[in-house]
Amino acid sequence: MTEALALQLKTLPTNPGVYQYYDKDGKILYVGKAKNLKKRVSSYFNKNHDYGKTKVLVKKIASIKHIVVATETDALLLENNLIKKYQPRYNVLLKDDKSYPWICIKNERFPRVFQTRRMIKDGSEYFGPYTSVKTVRTLLDLIKGLYPLRTCNYDLSHEKINAGKYKVCLEYHLGNCKGPCEGYQTIQNYDEEIKAIREILKGNFKDSLVQFKEQMKEHALAMEFEDAQKVKEKVEILENYQAKSTIVNPKINNVDVFSIVSDESFGYINYLQLSLGSIVRSHTLEIKKKLDETDKELLELAITEIHQRFETNSKELYVPFKVELGEKFKITIPKLGDKKRILELSLRNAKYYRMERFKQIKLTDPDKHVNRIMMQMQKDLRLSSEPRHIECFDNSNIQGTHPVAACVVFRNGKPSKKEYRHFNIKTVEGPDDFASMEEVVYRRYKRLVEEKQPLPQLIVIDGGKGQLSSALKSLDVLNLRGKIAIIGIAKRLEEIYYPGDSIPLYLDKKSESLKIIQQLRNEAHRFGITFHRNKRSNTALNSELETIAGIGEKTIVELLKKFKSVKRIAAASREEIAAVIGDSRAKKIYDNFHKK
Repeated sequence: MTEALALQLKTLPTNPGVYQYYDKDGKILYVGKAKNLKKRVSSYFNKNHDYGKTKVLVKKIASIKHIVVATETDALLLENNLIKKYQPRYNVLLKDDKSYPWICIKNERFPRVFQTRRMIKDGSEYFGPYTSVKTVRTLLDLIKGLYPLRTCNYDLSHEKINAGKYKVCLEYHLGNCKGPCEGYQTIQNYDEEIKAIREILKGNFKDSLVQFKEQMKEHALAMEFEDAQKVKEKVEILENYQAKSTIVNPKINNVDVFSIVSDESFGYINYLQLSLGSIVRSHTLEIKKKLDETDKELLELAITEIHQRFETNSKELYVPFKVELGEKFKITIPKLGDKKRILELSLRNAKYYRMERFKQIKLTDPDKHVNRIMMQMQKDLRLSSEPRHIECFDNSNIQGTHPVAACVVFRNGKPSKKEYRHFNIKTVEGPDDFASMEEVVYRRYKRLVEEKQPLPQLIVIDGGKGQLSSALKSLDVLNLRGKIAIIGIAKRLEEIYYPGDSIPLYLDKKSESLKIIQQLRNEAHRFGITFHRNKRSNTALNSELETIAGIGEKTIVELLKKFKSVKRIAAASREEIAAVIGDSRAKKIYDNFHKK
């Protein structure tokens, strides 16, 4: 296995999807689906295979492509499309011309509703495809039980019905049809039932499920348990039924879908090719920015490049925003429905590709990854230099008792835990977060200045404008204002405040800069609250020893020397305590902790 393949395996997503293996000449070898792409693809390279064919396949793999989808069902359907499109050498299943079943509402007067595996472009509506024939049959049984429809293939034109050309059949007498062939059912009534059926096939069958459940109860009350069980199975299948797939939609025909995500240096453009409503190709292009190109410029360049590379002749494009490509293309910006879901699928694949590239860079060139993040933070937070050294402060107290503070240190975007510091608040009485913040910031940087240690490039204060102002007072006293960048972050809306600016900055919720600041804030809170709890706990336990009658300070010191903590004293046996301080005092301490 090559280094490039090994690196790609480490960064594969754990989502459902379809993977494609290619040989050194770029020829597709195999298409497979996976509930977890990383586990499934890695399994080919991590174990010994019993079959010679699989061993040969693994040896020939030179590159891997994958498409991330929302569900395992989508992966199954997409796998089917790609195998039929490319006919890979090592795929045996699904190579024939069969397809998954659909439910068709025929384009005719008094439409029939039936199962089919062939799509005919005659204006009929097709719902599916379905990965389970059992689901199709259950749906058709449901429809048949709720809405009696015709099953004959007669031409029920207005003229032929009026001429009395047809006679009702046995289905009418059995109650399975309302006899439209003899005019016993109007076209308006029939179309209303078709409309209701259409909703069921779209997945909106809440009312129908209620009727099924009532039917199940009626069977149970009548002691018809076998019939009740059959209805129950149908209800369960329908409740788990996934109405539609974004992978296949027969109404979307011969379309190219493009989406883009970008950062400081690169744009990542994903391309999906749809043929007869099915995805038959996915490709992600990475473009390096030379100047400060916009997403619009990058997308226009990528569309031209991809069309030339794959020689696609699609005239309609789905894109996230307006692009200028001349008059030869019909540009669609989807807002809702299946078109929007297809665009979202493309965007998801672009994002996953970008994440994988970042992971690969992090593994192969950690310095490059850190440099990129530091540059991004400098730009996002409007700093004069890269924040290689960041310190974050947080206060902890309960109604003013046991007030403490914590300072955590990040270097190059990662925690430097050996540099974390705790502070006991010394000069503040009562619950005063502002004064506490002023004290700890002063103490921290007074010490750094006196010891001539390097100062951070950025200070993050956990709190809003009040805490930030208090911290600034200390920097003013130490003559450090302007020498260190300082910001405050408010928890509720993740607002970032700057000195002298009443309007906060809002970073993109998904930006790496905000994630690092949130990690700083959360780490400071965790570190501070742990120290606060320990202090509160120790104080409470020490106070308990002091309240025991006949136990003085000298005895407590002797016990702590031996047992190290009050918790261990409380857990010790009477004999163990007596060995240190004698039986009389040991009895008093043991009884105090075990009085319950």
